[in-house]
Amino acid sequence: MLFEPTITAFLPTVKPEQSKQFFLNTLGLRLVSEDNYALEFEGNGVCLRITIVDILNPQPFTVLGFKIEGIELQAKSLIKKGVVFERYNGLTQDDLGIWTSPSKAKVAWFKDPDGNLLSLTENA
Repeated sequence: MLFEPTITAFLPTVKPEQSKQFFLNTLGLRLVSEDNYALEFEGNGVCLRITIVDILNPQPFTVLGFKIEGIELQAKSLIKKGVVFERYNGLTQDDLGIWTSPSKAKVAWFKDPDGNLLSLTENA
């Protein structure tokens, strides 16, 4: 059993410089460290370690999500910075690409420079 662990999330990248700019300047996470192996960011007390890899085959499902408030305002801000929100057949999404789930949580998906699928979620 783990006692009060601190969680670190991991993502792969084959484009470290683009990833650095995306997570730092587009998403606004704080860069904590970087070396030849990884970029490490901090967001609200959680560590995101972006590991530099030689080969990457992005998964078709969400690999990292952000719980946020004010999803519409934040989506608009990201769109101004060039983020494109994904559209999915079978989901009713608004003009910003936000889907309201049966639980009334609002969710929007987008990709990082490597094609990793990320999400924003505002709980009901």
